[in-house]
Amino acid sequence: MKSSRTLSCPLLSTLLLSLALGGAASAQIVLDLSSAVARALSSGPDLSTAKANLQKAQANAASVAADPTSLVTTKLSARQGLASALLSVQATRLSVVNTVVSGYVSAYETALKVELNAAQVTLDTRQLQIAQARAKAGTATALDVTKAQNALNSNAQELADARAQQPILEAGLAKTLALSGDLKLAAPPRAPALSQSLAALQGGLETRLSSVQQAAQAVESAQQEVDVSNNDYTPARTLQDARTALDNAQRTLQDAQKSAQNALKDAYRSAQNAAQQVGISQAALSANQTTLAQTQARLKAGTAAAVDVQSAGVNVQQAQLTLSQAQDSLWKALAALSVASGQDLTGLVK
Repeated sequence: MKSSRTLSCPLLSTLLLSLALGGAASAQIVLDLSSAVARALSSGPDLSTAKANLQKAQANAASVAADPTSLVTTKLSARQGLASALLSVQATRLSVVNTVVSGYVSAYETALKVELNAAQVTLDTRQLQIAQARAKAGTATALDVTKAQNALNSNAQELADARAQQPILEAGLAKTLALSGDLKLAAPPRAPALSQSLAALQGGLETRLSSVQQAAQAVESAQQEVDVSNNDYTPARTLQDARTALDNAQRTLQDAQKSAQNALKDAYRSAQNAAQQVGISQAALSANQTTLAQTQARLKAGTAAAVDVQSAGVNVQQAQLTLSQAQDSLWKALAALSVASGQDLTGLVK
């Protein structure tokens, strides 16, 4: 007996160590939307690259400005490079937020779908049992049983799909955030209201978008080429080509400006629609919650069956999912509008 007890100590230690390691390997990482965005902004490779490019542009601009032999074309190129790098940092921030918001809410929605589909399968199973019992009692047909079975099969497949998608979406989000492990996502908070008007966002839009900035810089460079070629010692053909290039650059700028305005209008309209859908979904959830409460009261009164309460409960879950999807759509719309307007409208960029 003494030998047995002596052997049990290392075995127990090994078991405890294995359990500890197993627990560490399966540890969950709890995230909310704000912390996910903050992590991406603090350690994301794209933003790090943009900041590094900004430092290089700042150093180059300072060097060119301090060099008395710098030509006007070199000075203009350095100034434009610095302006582009500055704007690129802000644009990258907004792009990162857009990516994280989209990935986060998609993964969170899928987790809700798993819960809803599981509840629906449980309800469908009960409905099939009821249909089979009624068919046996002669109060339902074989077709009723078939319909109940088909509904169960359909929702079981949706549950399987949702369960398969969930780890893929969570893994994609984890990769974006440079995390490893199982993610547990908190419900996204209520999205901020769209407080700015379209006109306000249109003001100064050209100075906040890289696509328009690049086109404007091309015009500036082309104009400089015309200016330095407009003299009596430069071939006339060179000046003519410079003017042609300037005309082309100006048309490109106009196209970029129109595209930016159209993209902003579309994004703004999408955000407005998403905000309205949140209100509609909230009203639908309230109605379903009222129906559930009434059905529960009817069950107590003996005028409703337990399956009726179960069905009403699933309807509430569906309405909750619809509301969550509407709120998530608003988050995504605000993130997309932030990119289109060149300024943060999500409140997530600190």
